[in-house]
Amino acid sequence: MLQIQVQLAFCATAAALLLPGCSVKRFAVNKVGDALASGGSSYESDEDVDLVGGALPFSLKLVESLLAESPKHRGLLLTAASGFAQYGYAYVEDAADDAAAESVDRATAIRARARRLYMRGYRYGMRAFDTSYPGFGAAFEHDPGAALARVRKRDVPLLYWTAAAHGLAISASKNDPEMLAQLPEVDAMARRATELDETWNDGALPELLISIEAARSGVKQSEVQENMRRHYDRSLALSKGQRASVFVTYAEKAAVPVQDAAMFRSLLEKALAIDPYARPEGRLANLIAQRRARRLLARTDEIFLEAGTTK
Repeated sequence: MLQIQVQLAFCATAAALLLPGCSVKRFAVNKVGDALASGGSSYESDEDVDLVGGALPFSLKLVESLLAESPKHRGLLLTAASGFAQYGYAYVEDAADDAAAESVDRATAIRARARRLYMRGYRYGMRAFDTSYPGFGAAFEHDPGAALARVRKRDVPLLYWTAAAHGLAISASKNDPEMLAQLPEVDAMARRATELDETWNDGALPELLISIEAARSGVKQSEVQENMRRHYDRSLALSKGQRASVFVTYAEKAAVPVQDAAMFRSLLEKALAIDPYARPEGRLANLIAQRRARRLLARTDEIFLEAGTTK
């Protein structure tokens, strides 16, 4: 998750912001930003999902306070893009699913907040591209392929998180034709990242392509299913079956549309069978995915018209 050593960063940031002189302050802020953006994360190996969820808002505001002083710090911009996307999905949108059982209006309001967080992350990602490649945003809007041809392998994490934030915002805007029309931009970023380094983050990119494929319109369901299966198999191979989220993503995107409850249960059970303590660097991500898997299993009767059906 977000790469922040909170206690040390808070002290260093407070000291940096109090320094006299713009150039001295900027230098200090950049040093703190470098440490935050490149240091190892204790979040990723944490076993307390709720503790991390409570800490992330403070961490994100800390990053934004640093960006106010150093608006072109590429590492901080990437941290903000990934952080808002992850927080919005893992904690805010997740809360909307819980609220839906009690109040549709409350769930709608929470999802609207999640969408704003996703767009916030997306804007930070695009700012990072403009910092590295001046004029990128305008060029991307005009011709995504040509703009992305400038991007290099080092930009794969930024491509992924910018695409993920944008894709999540589109997913949360199902009644907004203007947003839905932007899906090809997400696809272009994800595919460019795949071209540059398909193996990045143990199958994260083909997993993202599953979600993009599922959102396509005007395509035969059989073709969509075939493409999703290919991306699923590739993500599974790259992760060696140790990435719980790929099972959850495939269960939601592939099994639900064809109303295959047996496939749905089987995939979620595979997600739950993963030992989150086997790989410390992926512990939190696996625990979050497993939490979603349990909630989805509990809602099987709501999601499927005939939950006992097997195909």
